[in-house]
Amino acid sequence: MKNIDNILVALDLTSTDTDIIRYASFLAETLKPKKIYFVHNIKKYEISDLFQEQLKNFNLEKLISDELDEKVATLFKAETPSKVLISEDPYTESLINYIANKYKIDLVMVGNKSKNQGTGIVSDKLMRLLKCDILSVPENPGLSMGNIWGGTDFSKESAKVFQLTSILANHTDAKITAVNIYNVPVQFTPYLNKEEIVPKIEKHTREKFEKFLKKNKITDCEMKVIRGREASIAEKMTIEAEKSGADLLVVGDKGGNVFSSLLVGSVTDELFDRTLKIPLWIVK
Repeated sequence: MKNIDNILVALDLTSTDTDIIRYASFLAETLKPKKIYFVHNIKKYEISDLFQEQLKNFNLEKLISDELDEKVATLFKAETPSKVLISEDPYTESLINYIANKYKIDLVMVGNKSKNQGTGIVSDKLMRLLKCDILSVPENPGLSMGNIWGGTDFSKESAKVFQLTSILANHTDAKITAVNIYNVPVQFTPYLNKEEIVPKIEKHTREKFEKFLKKNKITDCEMKVIRGREASIAEKMTIEAEKSGADLLVVGDKGGNVFSSLLVGSVTDELFDRTLKIPLWIVK
């Protein structure tokens, strides 16, 4: 069973940093990791010539380091040892991947911003580069973990979602809900009576769900089957998780079911790119 011993927190000197540092503190108090690294990458090439002239007499790295040291000291209340790392690299994703490998990082935390604030440090490239888990933290996240949703498409890959939720539940006594979202295959809908086919698909889905849970010895969780209808799987998952008051949504980085739901690549990519109200944990 995996441990979350080392956590990397990606900062970008925006208001999102406050939210992610506070959540990192909550997570550290909850999971008791060995160390947390706060990382910021200075992109000097983005500084215009005008500002470069004004800043030439300043040690920009020290100024930013001092600012982040103070912010972390103020907001990070956990007893977990922490370290602030400042670097200059034209490719932030590659830098984070390098640090993640160097320090044997188990979880990388990034900010999930609203669309009008830009995408921040979150990118599809980062998700593909990293070999460790990723946690996308939204604005003003709730500092609780009593209600956790785990998405599955019944594939072997998605079983690791519930290995993680089991670990989290051991630390928090959280209620775990295993969720599958199904859709009626669109290519067949013109020829099928929905009133007849939908109950059959749902029954088939529940049977597969029960087999999946039994095969992978997943217990102590509620089973939930949801029809996707017109919404995409990612959109429906988000809406239903938020409606249920979930504190955390956990999905795998890969899936493998051609008939059903959580096909990663498509679904997880879309979830990763959405503006969420709850944290999203992607299990590698």
